[in-house]
Amino acid sequence: MTTKRNFIKQFFKNKNMVGAITPSSKFLGKKMLSKIDFNSAKIIIELGPGTGVFTDLIIQRMAPDAKLFVFELNDNFYTSLAARITDPRVHVIHDSASNISKQLKTGEQADLIVSSLPLTVFSEKLRKSVITESHQILKETGTYVQFQYSLQAKRLLEATYKTVSVSFTLKNIPPAFIYKCIKT
Repeated sequence: MTTKRNFIKQFFKNKNMVGAITPSSKFLGKKMLSKIDFNSAKIIIELGPGTGVFTDLIIQRMAPDAKLFVFELNDNFYTSLAARITDPRVHVIHDSASNISKQLKTGEQADLIVSSLPLTVFSEKLRKSVITESHQILKETGTYVQFQYSLQAKRLLEATYKTVSVSFTLKNIPPAFIYKCIKT
């Protein structure tokens, strides 16, 4: 498992990929996932899981017949997750979040996308690409949940999704905004 020390090392080594100096808190994960209907979410996508704090919470909640596709581009985090997660419902993928559709079967769409990607450190082109790809791969009734440390992504999410609600938690280092976006 990736340690906090290694996470900090990855932050300083890859600031364009790792958006915080410490892993997200379980409290943030629980708040992000609190109003999700995991009984009806059959295809779930997680973007930028890092050490897998949210991944573990999703696995605990997901239905027995659901599939979880976990996209991690950082070599260190990917290797750790791929070695640690043995649940056959989970597919750990070493690829960019802008390539979601290339990793799913033709016509397959997600019910839920949970993102920990540090959108504010991405180039505008990559940020738009990830948000557009996520929106396109979601079912019409799909949900996209994203956390950020600022409100900078709010305008882009509101321009993409029909409904965007924002909540906030102090119980994370640093404190975080949680965006819950509904496609239709």
